Amino acid sequence: MCLNSRILNKKKIINDPVYGFITIPSELIFDLIQHPYVQRMRYIKQLGMTHLVYPGALHTRFHHAIGAMHLMGMAIETLRSKGHTISYQEEEAVTIAILLHDIGHGPFSHALEHTIVEGISHEQISKLLMDNLNRQFDGKLEMALDIFNKRYPKKFLHQLVSGQLDIDRMDYLNRDSFFTGVSEGVISFDRIIKMIDVNDDQLVVEEKGIYSIENFLISRRLMYWQVYLHKTVIAAEQMLVKILERAKELSSTGKELFATPCFAHFLNNSISYEDFRRNPDHLEMFSKLDDNDIFTSIKVWAGDDDLILSTLCQHLIDRNLYQVEITNDPPSLNKINDLADKATDEFEINEDDTSYFVFTDTIRNDAYHIGSGSIQILMKDGTIQDITVASDNSNLEALAQTVKKYILCYLKELKFSN
Repeated sequence: MCLNSRILNKKKIINDPVYGFITIPSELIFDLIQHPYVQRMRYIKQLGMTHLVYPGALHTRFHHAIGAMHLMGMAIETLRSKGHTISYQEEEAVTIAILLHDIGHGPFSHALEHTIVEGISHEQISKLLMDNLNRQFDGKLEMALDIFNKRYPKKFLHQLVSGQLDIDRMDYLNRDSFFTGVSEGVISFDRIIKMIDVNDDQLVVEEKGIYSIENFLISRRLMYWQVYLHKTVIAAEQMLVKILERAKELSSTGKELFATPCFAHFLNNSISYEDFRRNPDHLEMFSKLDDNDIFTSIKVWAGDDDLILSTLCQHLIDRNLYQVEITNDPPSLNKINDLADKATDEFEINEDDTSYFVFTDTIRNDAYHIGSGSIQILMKDGTIQDITVASDNSNLEALAQTVKKYILCYLKELKFSN
């Protein structure tokens, strides 16, 4: 009786604002969701600093993981209805793979990835954490790991997790547009899922789903310009990166900065991918890091005696962000030097330190890649064509081209200083 009660207690339903009620499909998945590695994602925002532009964008990596888990269930149901054999074990494994696909993201995602953690991507950390979970769950995640790492014989299962038309993208486009209010990002996820099929072990889309795929690719392009690469979002994320770079630089000279124990571990040490692999303590420390660790430190650093660190932290807290100019050509060297000179005079800093207040970078928008892993359309005559060939929308070929732009960032007060 007690055993049955325990089992029934794991049949939970989650009320998701995007899809409605979501059922947790198995006991193992329930136990994984309850694990601290997954629960940590509740405290990491999906869109980093984007809420400074779109106030509703406060949803988390946990929201996204649960939504992707739900869409994977819909995709498996569709493929089974079209005669493809997918066992219960395979369904559970691919669902686990999508649930855990973002588990290695750090606080504020890519900002931390380029500063505090060196030479290791969130994908690599995800794999290490999943390996660790597999050991903790006595090898029950072996098939999920094979699917995630593209080792499983049924290649289409990996494509559902990671590809140019994967469940990950379907959820985050839908979810991010919902929480930002940017309607251009809305996709027909349910119709796309109904149109997917498998041909020669490759994920394909039925020809009658072409228009939904066109909308998916165009929506992704628009979401990048309007949300992910919005110039104010860039300003906030660049400011966060510069804060972390300064903190790391000061820490490397022996300065003691306030930080929570798990944050201090990475602030005060240079930890490589090999270090992560050899020493499990690094992974455990990382698994405790979330947005709260970083922003609590920033609030304290705003009062630090280092002018550069305190200035940047106070600016971020006050939402007094960098001025960002986005251009098709590199910014004028004369303008950069003029702003750098103003920073030297205004803040009485040396020339090397002006890069915290004036700097350049590049951004890229690539909605679609033709080639390996591209979106294949199953035509009515049985042939397979790339979406850019199958579609009569000439704009899709343009979407396959990477757009590169240049950005110039500087503190706004420098624009008006003499």
